[in-house]
Amino acid sequence: MKTVFVMIKCELGRTYDVAAHLADTVPEVRSVYSTSGNYDLLAQFQLSSEQEIGRFITKTVQTAPGVKDTYTIIGLNAFTEEKLDVGPDDI
Repeated sequence: MKTVFVMIKCELGRTYDVAAHLADTVPEVRSVYSTSGNYDLLAQFQLSSEQEIGRFITKTVQTAPGVKDTYTIIGLNAFTEEKLDVGPDDI
């Protein structure tokens, strides 16, 4: 599995529409947050090992109605409790 975070800049007045579209129609979406700053939304996607990240972003995220620009961040490793495999000798 691949974790991808995408910062999304929306057309003026379309942020809630874009968030709803992603949450309702994209099965790979894990979460969508509104943000402050240069981008309007931060979306997390979980892709299968077979899915190509670039193709997914260009075909699914960038073409969503109301999306103006994107910035993609690829997650390499998760450091959450359920994912972190640390034994007593590693600390």
